[in-house]
Amino acid sequence: MQSQDVAPRPAPSVSDPVVDVEQAEAALVEHYPRLVRLAYLVLPPSLGRNRRVVTAHALTQRALPRGRASAPMIPAQSTGRDGDPGYAFVRLQVLRTALEAGLPLRRTAFPKRSQLPPLLPQVWGLRLFPRSGGADELALDQRLSALSGPARAAYVLRGLEKLPDGDVRGILAAAGCADVDEALDEAGDVPAAHYPLLDSPEFDPCSLQARPTDLMRRRQHTKAALAAAAALAVCGALLGLPGDGWAPDGAAAPVYAQNPAAEAALDPAKLTRVAPTAWESASRTDFSVWPARGDLTGDKALLRRALAVWARPGESVQVSATPGTPSGGPAGPPQLLYAGTVDSARVVILYDGLRIARYAEPKDGTKGAALDFARVDGAGRAGASAVVLGRADGNVRYLTAPWVTKAAERDLLKPSAGAMSLDLSHGITAPLASPATQTGACTSWNVLQLTDGTGTRLLTDLGELVPAVLTDGRPGSTEDTSGARSLRTWAPYACSLASVRSAGVRTVNVWAYATQPLPDATGSADWVCTRAETWRGGGTRVLAQFRTPGGIYGAVAAKSENSAACGPKDPNVLAGVLWKSEAGSWYLLAAGSRGTSAVTATGGITGSGQGNLLAVRAKQGAQAELKGTLSDGRVISGLR
Repeated sequence: MQSQDVAPRPAPSVSDPVVDVEQAEAALVEHYPRLVRLAYLVLPPSLGRNRRVVTAHALTQRALPRGRASAPMIPAQSTGRDGDPGYAFVRLQVLRTALEAGLPLRRTAFPKRSQLPPLLPQVWGLRLFPRSGGADELALDQRLSALSGPARAAYVLRGLEKLPDGDVRGILAAAGCADVDEALDEAGDVPAAHYPLLDSPEFDPCSLQARPTDLMRRRQHTKAALAAAAALAVCGALLGLPGDGWAPDGAAAPVYAQNPAAEAALDPAKLTRVAPTAWESASRTDFSVWPARGDLTGDKALLRRALAVWARPGESVQVSATPGTPSGGPAGPPQLLYAGTVDSARVVILYDGLRIARYAEPKDGTKGAALDFARVDGAGRAGASAVVLGRADGNVRYLTAPWVTKAAERDLLKPSAGAMSLDLSHGITAPLASPATQTGACTSWNVLQLTDGTGTRLLTDLGELVPAVLTDGRPGSTEDTSGARSLRTWAPYACSLASVRSAGVRTVNVWAYATQPLPDATGSADWVCTRAETWRGGGTRVLAQFRTPGGIYGAVAAKSENSAACGPKDPNVLAGVLWKSEAGSWYLLAAGSRGTSAVTATGGITGSGQGNLLAVRAKQGAQAELKGTLSDGRVISGLR
């Protein structure tokens, strides 16, 4: 833990506003998630993620005054959070105690309450930690851990609270920092470009994941505390059981003790390695025929660490998994796909037939290691085309399949702009811009274009280990998105891919299922449905989108989750939207896919039409229920 200087707090001025308990409590409840995030970021990372989470909540909950208290009149506090002095007070208290918690313990002084493990809140038997972010968040956390407590506080006040340096000075001085100028200078070493990352789930102590504590150690402590009672219970049980008796775990051996399968799974020498040319003659074309690549495939110590962390990740390891992906250890020796240096990290990628596991650690140590999982069962040639090696500075780098011969980058929003060639060395692409961390207005969506012996396909980074494959066409007869027509179809709807980030998506298909003449004779609108299929099968997401002539982007008219609509099992889809003409008239426009013989609207808007299109006069804000009749007589509902 780094040392830091915290000076005695200044005495309140007679002009300071007075904050009572009720006012402070109202501010704390309203802004609780932000205050806890502030405390979590300021607390020293050396505490470990579980204790940082619990301590951040404890410090925030103890920030209330005992009665009426004065809040120092710092400009930032008098104007921040809508000028609420209650928020100013609790923020200052949280900041002060978080800085105190980072002070080293001294033998000559009694420890402060904030320096000790919190009594409350406590969760027995579980470790809690925020959801893991990407490589950018990991890099920022490492840089913040190298700062002193006051410097971390200065960086967080600048980036999270959006305060100017003059206000930051006042708050740090009120919190008792001895050398404010040094803290500001030190905080300036971390680029301001990383400020938006402070709002990411990586640093959110209110949105947590849970893992068990060290089960073996916990069991040993329990046995030691209850040794006498356990001995009596065991003796009594043995007297009453026939034969040799049995244990609660049956024939299972203790973890990794005398268990050949578990021991083999941790042995780097037993990792499966595939020959570089195995894919050329194999009947399957998936991850199982990828050779081992990278400059560290012979580093047994690195491989051993990767396997051990996979089997039992420690408290400091950041673990993430796509939805529906188990994160337990491998059942046997996995297959090695990659071990090498990527930017500023050592990376190992393993495959066990069901999952891809990516282990990453800094080049200068193992602190801050990360472990990510993604399901890839049933992957075909397209789905096994690439894996994410690493992300840094808004870019992503891929390891491609051995059958990939060419890589390029293109902007999906600009179909006529062409593709920009990417260097491909030993299957590793040059970095390309990733849309996974894109914030604000969607002005571009860069995708990876890969070429092999069977054709060209596009893949997009959705923030996971395996990029999603983009396709185009009617469900059941889709094709790779590589031709000019497919690119033009995708362009207005590329930004909708942001809605399926981090959802375990395998493929996303776009299908232009109808074209509808507008009632005011200003042209024809396009109806498109996009369907995101997941690796786990469930959680599919369907969007019906509507675009008027000249529109740059499509508008979402309806959406559904876990629906068969617009998919191989049921390619039919029906959706409607309220549309305002240039003359100011409102209409209900609805369209069904090919094979729809009639469309009917009921409820707030009534009307019907033959064929797959419907246009009915409507009022602003009116709602309707849509029904479609297919040519075989089956009735379908509007997508919702």
